[in-house]
Amino acid sequence: MSGTGRWFVSILVFVAAFFFSYWLVFVQIIPENPPWLAPLAALLTAMVLAGVAWTALDAGFEGVLPTMLTCSTVVGAIGFSGGFFGPMIFTPDANQGPLLGLFITGPLGCVVGALGGLIISLWRRLRASAA
Repeated sequence: MSGTGRWFVSILVFVAAFFFSYWLVFVQIIPENPPWLAPLAALLTAMVLAGVAWTALDAGFEGVLPTMLTCSTVVGAIGFSGGFFGPMIFTPDANQGPLLGLFITGPLGCVVGALGGLIISLWRRLRASAA
């Protein structure tokens, strides 16, 4: 993947992972005292996942499972970001708008991305065996 595409996908994965891990995991399990602990844990988690996405996109999609995981991560992050931030931008007075990204578009994006990665890897294997 090109350098610009890798940067875009890694930043998107970072933002999606930060908000997802902060609001759904760390705020729920880490107490309020000290107040910096939950954002720090979410930041570290997002940095690790963005690094995984960066190296996975550099690896060149070798094998079925890495292709499925990479496509699932990318499409899931895009779906989560669109469903989470879209309602906040277009209907800011809707109090349950970001739940669309958390419960519908994020998980659905992961499933669609995994299926797309499976189709891509099987298509590449079929094309390689025919050549």
